[in-house]
Amino acid sequence: MSYPSNHLVFSVPFLVFSLILSGCATRTPAAQPPAPVSAPGSASTTMFGQSAPPLATPPVLAGTPDIASLVEKVQPAVVNITTSASVQMPPMIDPFEFFFGPEGFGRPEGRTPFSIPFPSGPVERERRSLGSGFVIDADGYVVTNNHVIEDADEVMVRFADDRSFPARVIGRDGKLDVALLKLDGAGVLNPVVLGDSDALRVGEYVIAVGNPFGLGHTVTMGIVSAKDRTIGAGPYDDFIQTDASINPGNSGGPLFNLRGELVGINTAIHRQGQGIGFAIPINMVKDVVLQLRDKGHVQRGKLGITFQPVNEDIARALGLDRPRGALVSEVERGAAADRAGLRVGDLIVEVNGTQLSRSHDLPRLIASQPPGSSVRLQFLREGKPQTVTITLDALEADDKGVGKAAKGASPSRFGLTMQPHANGVVVTAVSGKVASRLVRGDIIQSVDRVPVTTPEQVFAGLTRAKAEKRPALLQVRRGNTTLFVAVEASE
Repeated sequence: MSYPSNHLVFSVPFLVFSLILSGCATRTPAAQPPAPVSAPGSASTTMFGQSAPPLATPPVLAGTPDIASLVEKVQPAVVNITTSASVQMPPMIDPFEFFFGPEGFGRPEGRTPFSIPFPSGPVERERRSLGSGFVIDADGYVVTNNHVIEDADEVMVRFADDRSFPARVIGRDGKLDVALLKLDGAGVLNPVVLGDSDALRVGEYVIAVGNPFGLGHTVTMGIVSAKDRTIGAGPYDDFIQTDASINPGNSGGPLFNLRGELVGINTAIHRQGQGIGFAIPINMVKDVVLQLRDKGHVQRGKLGITFQPVNEDIARALGLDRPRGALVSEVERGAAADRAGLRVGDLIVEVNGTQLSRSHDLPRLIASQPPGSSVRLQFLREGKPQTVTITLDALEADDKGVGKAAKGASPSRFGLTMQPHANGVVVTAVSGKVASRLVRGDIIQSVDRVPVTTPEQVFAGLTRAKAEKRPALLQVRRGNTTLFVAVEASE
């Protein structure tokens, strides 16, 4: 094949070979001595042929918290807690005996095919658990959750520098879930700085330090998601909610604000959610810890009442502009409240000058006072404000029973079927709209504070409330509890 003389055509191998030869023919400058490599810690470092400044701690950006410095400050006061306890476990089950009986395979009774005897009774085993805590005193006092050390035979405390010490349990408070430990031989320790949990604001940054899943001295950060949370944890149910990661093992550990002040004790998590943890406000703990240190137990004042929150319907029935206060649903005979003249239906709105924006504030405020102290209560009785001074009793358990229903006629109206009862009127059947408020077995004791003994009296009260276009306020005995229920009467 011929090609025009004015075109140069090369095969690919020839072109590559030409390029290689061309590269070999290129003149190179004289070799230069290599640049000196700086010794560690010198003014410069050679990296990829370029001189770079020495590495340094990056500055904290303006407006961002210096968490690293904060952690260095508080970490010496944070401890990991390990507990052990001897527990009785059910006897082991021989799987061969389960399937084939004690004489299976012709083996001697009580022997496995591998000649290993299985115990016939309970077996004692060691149970271990993990938690967190913090030092509150230079002399070696440590605070944690009660559930971390409850029933423990041995408690060990370990610091961030890997020092470990045995701890003695000084006192426990199951109601608030707080325990106080004492370390012997630990020397002078660095305690936490107490903050003011009441001053916390929703949205404020907080950090949690603890021992989640045994991963000691783990730091997580988040914000205060909410305050005054009730989670069904007991009579003093008042928690800080945070999205700082809290996991099993964090229990008893500290929650700090960005000033490095202790504001809460990490205690609980939401099992079905992430980023939802709860901490006991430190202001609720201060007095309890002092009592545990001085007396080994906690003494609390007691009014001797049962109360319930005021919802919107009950507030309307009481003629209130908004839900507030704690509605007295039961008064213990002979107790402090009874001696002072409190009655069922009284609405407590203030304790020692502190208004009750929530009913759940009442037990906390009363419990903070020692037995024998005097508290001033302001309450509403039939809408009129009254004030009384009460000398508190010591808190104790209170159990009461309920009488049996009497036989009689069972008239029906407003979705209610009732009959007379020794303590009022018992609901024998319920239907319609009222079923969302009452249940079978409820004993209606009063309607709009007027005692009732017959179904007709209940119906009359409901009819009167319906005519006035408002809910009727029923005092109801349900099981061992007395409560108020606001009912909209409708046929």
